[in-house]
Amino acid sequence: MGCDILCNRYMTSIAANLQAVRARIAAACVAAGREADSVQLLAVSKTWPASSVREAAAVGQRAFGENYVQEACNKAAELADPGLEWHFIGPLQSNKTRQIAENFAWVHSVDRLKIAERLATQRPQELPALQVCIQVNVSAEASKSGCTPDDLAALAHAVAALPRLRLRGLMAIPEPSDDSRLQRSRFALLRQLRERLNSEGLVLDTLSMGMSHDLEAAIMEGATLVRVGTAIFGERNSA
Repeated sequence: MGCDILCNRYMTSIAANLQAVRARIAAACVAAGREADSVQLLAVSKTWPASSVREAAAVGQRAFGENYVQEACNKAAELADPGLEWHFIGPLQSNKTRQIAENFAWVHSVDRLKIAERLATQRPQELPALQVCIQVNVSAEASKSGCTPDDLAALAHAVAALPRLRLRGLMAIPEPSDDSRLQRSRFALLRQLRERLNSEGLVLDTLSMGMSHDLEAAIMEGATLVRVGTAIFGERNSA
């Protein structure tokens, strides 16, 4: 009985948290003069068990973001739900690209051509094109992955030309900050970079930016996809 009560409380917590996040997104869209359905919610489930994903899926969440390849593959196999959409959002390593190409629908963290070429070569022919975003280091942090804004154009045009990939847009993880002006300036840079690429002939529709603490600022600057983990599942037990 005690376990049942605890599990029910946990289920209710995830459902309530998802409802609260969706309400935040809707309110931010109203403030930005945008339609609520113009922003997709990606639930970041890294380090959380398959049971947590199942609870979120039970209340309508279908897209989930993961940083660790094997963990994500194990969850997908355990859940065996073809209606779930798996997004890889972590740093990319050459020795993991085959698993990513074979098991994910999206990759948000492409930051160099070598990785993109491996993903293109290793994407199975029977699967749809892999949807990809290029990660840009908008805050110039030495510890962050992502190409520089100066290197973006050449990389984007090269990635867009690869088979078995579809370049959808850009992704960024700015430095944590409570300064809304700084938040918006980082996100505005990513939006401007996408606009520049589109003016050069690319057709990019995605800005993957904004997390639990700054999704409102991201939506004000044009985010089409926000990546939210803590506000849905709670504080993580590991990085």
